Amino acid sequence: MKKLAVSKTDPCKACLSCALACSQAFYKTADVALSCIQIGAKPDGTPKVMTCLMCGKCARTCPEGAISQNAKGVYMIDKKKCVGCGKCVEACPMKVMVLANGKASKCIACGICAKACPMEILSVEEK
Repeated sequence: MKKLAVSKTDPCKACLSCALACSQAFYKTADVALSCIQIGAKPDGTPKVMTCLMCGKCARTCPEGAISQNAKGVYMIDKKKCVGCGKCVEACPMKVMVLANGKASKCIACGICAKACPMEILSVEEK
């Protein structure tokens, strides 16, 4: 399965370079709200990197069948089938799916965020 991985040894500095790179690549704007990687906070206030788990909850929730898993294990959204209802966004346990331009969007493990991370704590792994 191909997915975005976060290093457990090196700390995130919450610089948002990863989130900004994601939104810039897919929506041509630097807006963390449009990113499919989010930086939150742990109870102690340190940064928490939230990424797609490739759990499939979004696919099971989609009433249109617009989300399916490809051969590498990545859940992909068929934009032609997506009606923008937002049920998948609500179902995402990590809150990393977004609605933009009337369609749902999610991480496809492309690695753009990993390349942008100055701390080098992100990587795309295949298991």
